[in-house]
Amino acid sequence: MTGRPTPLGDTTGLWQAVISAAAGRCQCRGTCGRSHAKDGGRCPVVHGGYARHGTGPVSLLAAAAEPDGLLLPAHRAAAMPKRELAAWCPACHDATRRTAAKAQQADADPAGPDALF
Repeated sequence: MTGRPTPLGDTTGLWQAVISAAAGRCQCRGTCGRSHAKDGGRCPVVHGGYARHGTGPVSLLAAAAEPDGLLLPAHRAAAMPKRELAAWCPACHDATRRTAAKAQQADADPAGPDALF
């Protein structure tokens, strides 16, 4: 399991510790936009398993547990302690990051495009 690429660029065992703490399963609980209701509210994807028929094995990512943390610059994300990290499958990670970015953009411009008129 070690040596796999992660958003944190881990080479020190942090990735392994995060994935082990998650029991090798994605820790998303719906921040990606899916309810994961069929699986007890948690994404069913496991490291090395298959997300969908016809796809290759999934490599979980170690990244910020909170959606806003997924938007941090790489140097700040790399400095996060293990307790602030979670295991993510690529699909949930990317969807949660997109949702957080949209929310951040909406917060930055609450008036919207018609603010000048």
